[in-house]
Amino acid sequence: MKNTARRTHSIIRFDNSIRGRYGGLLCGVDEAGRGPIAGPVVAAAVIFSDDVYIEGVYDSKQVPPAKRKELYEEIISSALSYSIGVSCNNEIDEINILEATRTAMDKAVSTLNLVPELIIADGNFYKNGSAKVENLIKADEKSFTVAAASIIAKVTRDRIMTEYENLYPNFTFSHHKGYCTQKHVDELLEFGYTGIHRRSFNIKVLQGELF
Repeated sequence: MKNTARRTHSIIRFDNSIRGRYGGLLCGVDEAGRGPIAGPVVAAAVIFSDDVYIEGVYDSKQVPPAKRKELYEEIISSALSYSIGVSCNNEIDEINILEATRTAMDKAVSTLNLVPELIIADGNFYKNGSAKVENLIKADEKSFTVAAASIIAKVTRDRIMTEYENLYPNFTFSHHKGYCTQKHVDELLEFGYTGIHRRSFNIKVLQGELF
């Protein structure tokens, strides 16, 4: 618990140092779902006041699923504003995963009910015409606000993929979430593509099997 609290304080201090340099509202942006071979890419944007403390917020990939769900509820109830943007698999196939991720991030930022002066985005590729952007590799391990956005994006996408299992019961989307696991590959080989698979992704293990 002490380590978790120390880590939380550290990433909050990082955000406060950014606020001290730039002033104004700080927005964290992150995404979930760039790597899977099925389903959407989901982005989230979050704005907090500078006095919010939620212990345990960190890179969503390093937070257990049950804890992510708890933190999700705390985050959305504590945020000054938050929003979600989604780019579906058809958009990904049409404009590529990088552009689809940018589009999802734009959707999230543009639908906030507040306008931030500064955006911290996880990665190295995001641009925004209405606010200054600081791209930061592994920002979800350094910034409290970006880590919160990563949790919102991950929990939201996991829920979307679980719902898709009702539509495609031959696929265990609630388990593998569309990632290219052996179980998912086996399902593809037996049942073929669904309407949510990314046809543009080069799935080497399936070459010669589904093409």
